Amino acid sequence: MVLQLLACSVSGQEMNSTVDQLQYSKETYIYKTVDNHNIYADVYRYPDNESRPAIIWIHGGALIFGTRNWLPPDQLEQYLSNGFTVISIDYRLAPETKLPGIIEDLEDAYAWVRAKGPELFGIDPDRIAIIGHSAGGYLTLMAGFRLKPHPDALVSFYGYGNISGDWYAQPDSFYNLSPAVSRNQALAVVGDSMISSTPMQFSEYGRFQFYLYCRQRGLWPIEVSGHDPDKAYEWYSAYEPLRNITKDYPPTILLHGRRDADVPFEQSVLMANELKSDGVDYQFITNPDWGHGFDDAGLDDPEVKKAFGQILSFLQKYMKR
Repeated sequence: MVLQLLACSVSGQEMNSTVDQLQYSKETYIYKTVDNHNIYADVYRYPDNESRPAIIWIHGGALIFGTRNWLPPDQLEQYLSNGFTVISIDYRLAPETKLPGIIEDLEDAYAWVRAKGPELFGIDPDRIAIIGHSAGGYLTLMAGFRLKPHPDALVSFYGYGNISGDWYAQPDSFYNLSPAVSRNQALAVVGDSMISSTPMQFSEYGRFQFYLYCRQRGLWPIEVSGHDPDKAYEWYSAYEPLRNITKDYPPTILLHGRRDADVPFEQSVLMANELKSDGVDYQFITNPDWGHGFDDAGLDDPEVKKAFGQILSFLQKYMKR
């Protein structure tokens, strides 16, 4: 593993926070190198000497596409102005890298933040929360049992705790409303080389085509993990948060809309039921009008703003040591 501060980073570049007019810095680090491929993390912090709690932020994109740069500026400002340092991470993407390697990156990013964060960017290694959206929400829920010591809190935006079920392993009616994607079309937008970030701008003609193909055919679990859930159900047990909740699972907030056409609302219902059954402190924030990516509406939306107030109160409760 290689640690390196990039010479081409924006260290020293300051950006104005519209929340409290304080300025914060952004620095880009390599937190891991695999076969000469560098994997990056962006660290956002106020330039002072205070030891601050940290948030590791994980982007979505079905584990197939996405980038650490997807962190919404208004959400970042909320976290910063409430006293957190934010670390937005990349991770290797499928299908070039299979699920075990992706989870390994999650574990290594967490270990790097704990080991190097106090010296490099002044975080308290014993006050760390994980926040993720969609597939990043899935990785956040994975963090609840795979990361040691456990994070202090988890925030899952429209995430999921099960990846071997029919919702992912059978053809999806919503995605089959779109024109069919052939296997040749799908394979044309992925490759053989390791990748850990895709362009900032989302393109329906890029790697999303591979995701669309997977959902139309019910092949996501096989393409992402390399294992057929019908033949290797037990293999998935190590990769499904729903099967790994115990009383020691971290306090968790689940956010999910009932109109989500990508990740079924039921995925968070199932997680909430398991958390409750095991006596884990949790909150389940929902809205009948929210779809997938509801927070893209921004904090000017009163329901999104209210949800962020609940998130920040929850984080402060469990990270104010």
